[in-house]
Amino acid sequence: MTTTPRTTTPPDARMTAFKLEPAKSLAVQIAARLRQAIIEGELALGSQIPEETLAQSFGVSRTPVREALNQLQLQGLVHVRPQVGSFVFYPTVDDVTELCQFRCVIEPRAAELAYRNDKISTVGAIEAAIAEMESAVKRRDTVAYGRADTSLHEAMFTHCGNTYLQESYKLAAGKIAALRTNLSAPLDVRSPDSFSEHRKFLKLFIKGDFEAFEKLMIVHVKGSGDTYVRALQTKAARDPAA
Repeated sequence: MTTTPRTTTPPDARMTAFKLEPAKSLAVQIAARLRQAIIEGELALGSQIPEETLAQSFGVSRTPVREALNQLQLQGLVHVRPQVGSFVFYPTVDDVTELCQFRCVIEPRAAELAYRNDKISTVGAIEAAIAEMESAVKRRDTVAYGRADTSLHEAMFTHCGNTYLQESYKLAAGKIAALRTNLSAPLDVRSPDSFSEHRKFLKLFIKGDFEAFEKLMIVHVKGSGDTYVRALQTKAARDPAA
């Protein structure tokens, strides 16, 4: 019996869509640096982002800068307005409300899963974050305080063992961190007792009392949201055009 040989497509023709990219493209690196700048207040909320100046500063063309800005737009950190320019996001009261609702739903669940999945590592990460917050208060370092506060809350997602929860949180993590640093960290540094709730989170986590943990989270997040709103109202009173 004669069989017809099967023709195969040359590998180079079939695999053209599977080219490897560098480990970290220029756009990814630029996006990471700009994300940090937004979160830590180097780029103020609502400010315009000068593409040409950034390109010169990074020593690249405007193309990877624009790609980076598009990535940050997907995270809600940047608004790209065609023919106008790119701007750091500026939250509305509704934004704050929805973010707080999101946190009240997702953070207690992540904490409970982290307790079951990797209690020891989570406790260690929370303890380290609280120590950093205390140190930042003594130094009156608002950026370091906000960074440590963010680390504390992210620890629960890092160790929860659930990819879907982690990815969901990433969608809002940048905005949450930016609001924390830009709108509440200065107040927390001036009032050391204001972060005592974080110590309570640690105690409740160690005990595994997630009913009390969730109740405290709601109080904590609502308090943060109220602080953000007051800060936005103060900014609006000072600069009605903001």
